[in-house]
Amino acid sequence: MIAEGNAQRIIILMIHANDEGFEEITHTADLSLHVWAADLGGLLRAAARGLYALMGVRWAAEPRLQAELVLQAEDAESLLVQFLAELLYRCEMEGAVFDDLALIVEGCTLRAVLGGSPATAVGRMVKAVTYHALEVRPTPRGLEATLVLDV
Repeated sequence: MIAEGNAQRIIILMIHANDEGFEEITHTADLSLHVWAADLGGLLRAAARGLYALMGVRWAAEPRLQAELVLQAEDAESLLVQFLAELLYRCEMEGAVFDDLALIVEGCTLRAVLGGSPATAVGRMVKAVTYHALEVRPTPRGLEATLVLDV
């Protein structure tokens, strides 16, 4: 689905039935990703799926991989950046991509069990998740944030 508005072309890549989703927003030099969900755990899941979609990641069905992760941050924005940075690191250094994300968020602490597979292809690498204009904000449908990804 393509929507036009404010001279900005927005391409909706995926919307989950459980009201988690993401969309790519046109950015002049980098990639920009808008994410939304009912809660912070859902926002992290939507951001991870959006990140992998923008990177053009493909992965094998087998073998299945599993990883556990605990992150603590000062605020929701830092937790979001740390989580995506961890996924980027594991993709680049270990070749692992995670599509099964069991996340428990308590305050600004994340406990995660990640299930995934080896990446078979990455269309474009993302160097970093930035804090540029990043704000996790409450909305009538839950939480939203817009991320800028350095490519």
